[in-house]
Amino acid sequence: MRIPFYLVVIFVVLTSLTFGCDEEKSGNSFLILSGKLVSHSDCKNMKFSEILSDVPDTLSCVECNFDASGNKLYLKHINAGFNCCPESLYCNVSLDNDTIVVREFEQTQGCHCDCLYDLEIEVNGVERKRYYIKFVEPYAPEDSRIGFEIDLAKSVSGSYCIIRKTYPWGMF
Repeated sequence: MRIPFYLVVIFVVLTSLTFGCDEEKSGNSFLILSGKLVSHSDCKNMKFSEILSDVPDTLSCVECNFDASGNKLYLKHINAGFNCCPESLYCNVSLDNDTIVVREFEQTQGCHCDCLYDLEIEVNGVERKRYYIKFVEPYAPEDSRIGFEIDLAKSVSGSYCIIRKTYPWGMF
């Protein structure tokens, strides 16, 4: 008894699809990267502010901590520039190939001044591998954008700073 060729082809295709799906499910390929602003400080530049910082106002820094068990990357953006009286602050986090892009926004510019804030950002769906992290900020000069590489397979924490001397950085 001879099995028709088309039955063999159908069997091979179905078998490869079944095992291919099982392989993908067992890895982290179903992680979807997303993120949100969890909290932020009050305006650090106002004279009534009592926020003390170890980081000078001429630096804008990002501290990173990775929780491998929860696939979460915690980012603290120190001295992020925004309006002094925003209605709200928020961010959008996306993945572009191996680049995590953090776009920071403010809703409504309520005052005629700018201010520095510390932002706590949580990024979900992060794998233990190498990434380039890029921040897009509303008031950061083009030549001083924050961008750096982090290899989470080698280290679960790190920091990166850039010097800024334009308003609102370096004014207080």
